[in-house]
Amino acid sequence: MAADENSGDQNDLIMLKDLVDELYNFRDTYFETHSVDNAQKKQSDVAQEIEKTLKRLQEYEDRCKHKAEFLLLKGRCLNVAPDFSDIAEECLSQVVKLEPTLVEGWNILGEQYWKKGNLSGAKNCFTVALQKSKNKVSLRNLSMVLRQLPSASNESHNKQVMESVDLARQAVQLDVTDGESWYTLGNAYVSLFFCSGQNPQFSQQAFSSYAQSEKVDKAASSYPELHFNRANLFQYEEMFSSALEGYSRAALLDPNWDDPPEREKLLLEYLEKTTELIQNKGKVKARRLRTMLSNLNTSALGPCSSSEFRSPSGRVGSLEPRTLSALSHGNNVGVAALGKVVFSLASEGRMAFTFGMVDSEESCLVVMVYNTADTWGALIGDTIVIPEPHIKRHSITHKDKSFDFKSIRVDSPLLLIVNGKKQKIQSQIAVSVSSKPQCE
Repeated sequence: MAADENSGDQNDLIMLKDLVDELYNFRDTYFETHSVDNAQKKQSDVAQEIEKTLKRLQEYEDRCKHKAEFLLLKGRCLNVAPDFSDIAEECLSQVVKLEPTLVEGWNILGEQYWKKGNLSGAKNCFTVALQKSKNKVSLRNLSMVLRQLPSASNESHNKQVMESVDLARQAVQLDVTDGESWYTLGNAYVSLFFCSGQNPQFSQQAFSSYAQSEKVDKAASSYPELHFNRANLFQYEEMFSSALEGYSRAALLDPNWDDPPEREKLLLEYLEKTTELIQNKGKVKARRLRTMLSNLNTSALGPCSSSEFRSPSGRVGSLEPRTLSALSHGNNVGVAALGKVVFSLASEGRMAFTFGMVDSEESCLVVMVYNTADTWGALIGDTIVIPEPHIKRHSITHKDKSFDFKSIRVDSPLLLIVNGKKQKIQSQIAVSVSSKPQCE
């Protein structure tokens, strides 16, 4: 008789586990069965499914003999919601006391701590889970938590990011078909890109990881966080069309999240303002512009006129001044762009300090300078020399708006000559872009 009871109890647990698995599947594949137009309803639809599953679980609570396994299922069910749950924390705390070897119990308890804002508690849970068994969930969760933990110095932060990348790589190696692990690796590479001198190799690895996430897992294409984080990187790389598309997609997938539409709006406003200012040369009156340009001559080249000048490309020798119209697309080795500042835009929410430059022919072009300190800027009337300028052409169409303009990208203010002088080291500070994790 006892054997029959035990068998029946196990069958109940299998059935309940299937119910909870179906709940996760409902949330994760929501847009495979619902139109994106229903995105506004996703949260309430998932909440209803949680309630239904919870009621079914409660029907078996009193008669279930395997208390730890039952509490784990209840904790898993409540963990589907994006917010912290006191009941889930209580259930899962009991699970790890009753069955300390249950890795899943430690993982979900860690996720609850994380949602609660207790990052050190979350880290401890994922670390304990990995001590019990190496698994992809603990690895990728620990990777995400490490990047969010406060650090005493840049050095310790960089060490945490390197460890985070290594953990995410291990998660991918355990299961190369897991889209969530690839997505986590993409975020880790974004962090590494910004804390390691913006090595382009790491941004490419981030893009590749995001693409692989979508390739191996259909559900990953529905992560609003993936589209948002990738859009931030696209914007930094001046791939503005892709950035706008990414913000727009993230906003569609999660209409309750304010950041994506706000970033899309800010970027559109920035592009509108920039193109308008290029067209009217910063609204500088013709007479004033002629006066500004009258003292623009090769003496402004400053150190660039020296035969010992070392260019960004590593070339040693003086640079030949060129008008903006004479510059070719891409890198212009051995030459310098020379002009006057006619407008500037502060970097708030835009990643780059932007200014307009007019040359002796009165051609106007926009310059985007990255990694600038808050105290650094270019003032109207300043003479700017850009050694070996990198020219980019932007043709952007998004929704009902179109933009077409040329720009020069400058990765650091230290590369510029302003009013005949090199810039001080204090003018540079590394830019950082935070990513939003998928913690659900």
